[in-house]
Amino acid sequence: MAQKKYKRVMLKISGEVLGDSRGEGIDTKALMKIAGEIADLNKHRIQAAVVIGGGNIWRYRDTKSSGIERTTSDYMGMMATIMNGVALQSAIEKLGVHCRVATSLDLPQIAEPYIRRRAIRHLEKNRIVICAGGTGNPYFTTDTAAALRAVELECDVILKATKVDGVYTADPEKDKKAKKFKKLSYLEAIKRNLQVMDQTAFSLCRDSKMKIVVFNMHKKNAILQAASGKDIGTLVS
Repeated sequence: MAQKKYKRVMLKISGEVLGDSRGEGIDTKALMKIAGEIADLNKHRIQAAVVIGGGNIWRYRDTKSSGIERTTSDYMGMMATIMNGVALQSAIEKLGVHCRVATSLDLPQIAEPYIRRRAIRHLEKNRIVICAGGTGNPYFTTDTAAALRAVELECDVILKATKVDGVYTADPEKDKKAKKFKKLSYLEAIKRNLQVMDQTAFSLCRDSKMKIVVFNMHKKNAILQAASGKDIGTLVS
């Protein structure tokens, strides 16, 4: 068993990780892979809350040409995160792990409302909690939702799962000279304008002293390693 460092974590993943090769829709193999890694946290007695994006289905910045105004488009994106959430819940429960979807939008037929004390109780009972529907408000990203829920649920850390293995001085896919940070302060990240999370989310983490671990989720057992406090990715604190 991996040595546990964090008791309760907030895992932030993008909706695209559930998609096909273009990051669209919900691909069964991708869904089950992510579900398996999240279920593994449960088996190691690490309490896990999850916020997942909706970009594989709908996201305002990718659909501006649709002509749908911003507020409506953002609500469509929130509903996309709920679709991803209930799909992930189903996959996790197929693996024998209890899971709840708690949403900021009122959809009682498929998910319970997000109530902080209830969500904490689920975590204490070693159930996975998927926080869907963003913050419930337009103009806020799922990064901000992850930061907000992490603070509310008294998580020890936000695990920001990405396609690169940490935070770099520049985009490592575009700049071969980009250097990776092992550790980074909030202040330095702000001064360098590093895109760890969007500014609203990052400011909330800074003010609440919420640690962030940015790591490459595509490496084997990366989520468990990050949750176990292994030397992986970049730590922002």
